[in-house]
Amino acid sequence: MNLDLAFYFAVFRRRLPYFLATVIVITAAALAVAIVLPPQYESEAKLLLESSQIPDAMAAPTVQSASLEKLQVLEQRLMTRENLLQIARAREVFKDIEEMTPNQIVGAMIRQTDISIRGGQQQATLMLINFTARSSEVASAVVSDYVELVLSADVDVRVEAAKDTLDFFQQETTRLSGLLSQLSAEILQYQNANADALPDTLQFRMTQLAQLQERLAASEREIELSSDQKGRLNAIFDAAVSAGIGALPQTDEARQLSLLRDQLAQARIIYSESNPRVRILEEKVKVLEDTVRRQTETGASDAGPSGATTTLKFQIADIETKLTQLETQKQELSKQIEALKDTIDRTPEVKIGLDGLEREYANIQQQYNTAVANLASASTGERIEVLSKGARVSLLEPATRPDGPSKPKRRRIALMGLVGGIGAGLGLVLLIELLNRSVRRPKDLIDSFGIMPIATIPYMQTPGEIQARRTIIAMTLVIVGIGLPGAVYAIHTYYMPLDQILANIAARLGVRL
Repeated sequence: MNLDLAFYFAVFRRRLPYFLATVIVITAAALAVAIVLPPQYESEAKLLLESSQIPDAMAAPTVQSASLEKLQVLEQRLMTRENLLQIARAREVFKDIEEMTPNQIVGAMIRQTDISIRGGQQQATLMLINFTARSSEVASAVVSDYVELVLSADVDVRVEAAKDTLDFFQQETTRLSGLLSQLSAEILQYQNANADALPDTLQFRMTQLAQLQERLAASEREIELSSDQKGRLNAIFDAAVSAGIGALPQTDEARQLSLLRDQLAQARIIYSESNPRVRILEEKVKVLEDTVRRQTETGASDAGPSGATTTLKFQIADIETKLTQLETQKQELSKQIEALKDTIDRTPEVKIGLDGLEREYANIQQQYNTAVANLASASTGERIEVLSKGARVSLLEPATRPDGPSKPKRRRIALMGLVGGIGAGLGLVLLIELLNRSVRRPKDLIDSFGIMPIATIPYMQTPGEIQARRTIIAMTLVIVGIGLPGAVYAIHTYYMPLDQILANIAARLGVRL
């Protein structure tokens, strides 16, 4: 592909005024901006997140959070609206701060503040706080205020978290202690209400039931024997009456025997057969029975038939009394057996209810023990945080007063304006030529009409046209060169500072200057 460099050079010379005007306009605007923009001073401080000074194996801290998360929380606490307004007004960060609204102050403070967090796995975690202000004193003062707020917020966060943990476990132990007391009262009430059917006394009641059943069987056998004896004595008495035998007066031993038998029957109702009192009464009854038997035999031989019948009557009366006592004893034993059977039958149900209460008590007791252990750990952790022995943020490098302004980069702005003006001028020339479809060289005739020209005659400008064209270009350059900086200055002075305009534009575009 052959390029007609002479043609393109001629075209560029013809469009040179447009190119120069564009370069001058953009360069002048960049120079005006570089000159008008006020100096900005940056101050920076470094904070270090230190690990706990006490090993976790000895006393684990109650405030545990990731390094990045902790520093992000501190950053959010720092960049609150209240803090920014207070610092901006106290330090007079902006010249016309009295005329600015709170939203404008907060927005400007956020734009001029830069907080970055650096760190990684097995690396120290740093927080860098940077602020840009109109003077070095203001910049360093604001950063110092930021650092003070961060350190204070770190202490507050750690202590509040530790105290909240301690308060929680104190409330939890109090609550669980109350539940334990309530359950203890319920268990005691349940045991008192079912004292006769508790599982712990089941074996004793089973043994007692077996003993009562044996005593009941013994009473039934004794009733049967006494009934048979009574029947035989009644038969003898009837035979004696039929034979005309009289009565025999009762002796003192016989009356004493009757009383002892009554006492023995009553003792058997109350005590078991192995009771010493029952055995003593049985021995006395045996002795008196032998004595009365001998008296009866002697009286029968000495007193005659009348004494024999009287003795039979007394014996029958004693047996009837004994039978009455035995029946009473049998009824009492039956009642006791039924009562024991009822308590034994209720024992499984009582055991289920008691096991449920004791199981709930054991669970709450375990929770209470855990809460007490956690309360001790929380108390230790609270002391660790109060004494600042846990993980904390410390000042690594304080804010320093900068020696010179860091912004704006005036040379860079001017150079970027010049480079941008040249690029814009070339682009304008190229755009004009792309939009120009007129025939200007023989090649255009050949491409457009398919004819070969014999010769070309260039356009000849008159001296007046040349002079007028040069005058227009010179006036344009003068107007642009003087008027544009003047317009920039007027906007900066009477409308809004250029740095504020640029900051607003950057904020809308989401770009940080």
